[in-house]
Amino acid sequence: MMNERAGTRTNMVYPHPIDMNLFPHGGTFESNGYTTEETKLLNETRKILGDNSIRVTATVVRVPVTGGHSESVNVEFEKEFEMEWITKLLSLTKGVVVQDDPEKSIYPMPKYAEGRDEVFVGRIRRDESQPNSINLWIVADNLRKGAATNAVQIAAYLVDNEFVNV
Repeated sequence: MMNERAGTRTNMVYPHPIDMNLFPHGGTFESNGYTTEETKLLNETRKILGDNSIRVTATVVRVPVTGGHSESVNVEFEKEFEMEWITKLLSLTKGVVVQDDPEKSIYPMPKYAEGRDEVFVGRIRRDESQPNSINLWIVADNLRKGAATNAVQIAAYLVDNEFVNV
């Protein structure tokens, strides 16, 4: 174990210091350049939704927080939509808490998700680089929710309510 901030070290858990740092490395690197954690997210998403054609990509980043997964998620829809529908749909989804008022610095953070069962969603905005797409910031306590579960539950709800066809 080590106390990096105090400057003492015994064992390194990660290949780099994590205190006051982040790095794009989770699991082991595979021959395609992805890590095992990134591949697991893809496989879990496809398995939960029962669709091997779903295209997902991710970069796992180690961040020195006590607990919590955070995801920047981009969702592309088949049809045009109103942003108000997305926010309302998320607000009405059981287990999801919308925290989306950037002007007041209100958005999800792992520090406040720790120890809670809800999935927190914010920074909800239209993706201006791609039609029919949105960007979301999703945070949850990783000891209470799995890494891919947060995004998959939201995606499944969108499919079940015919906002997306699969």
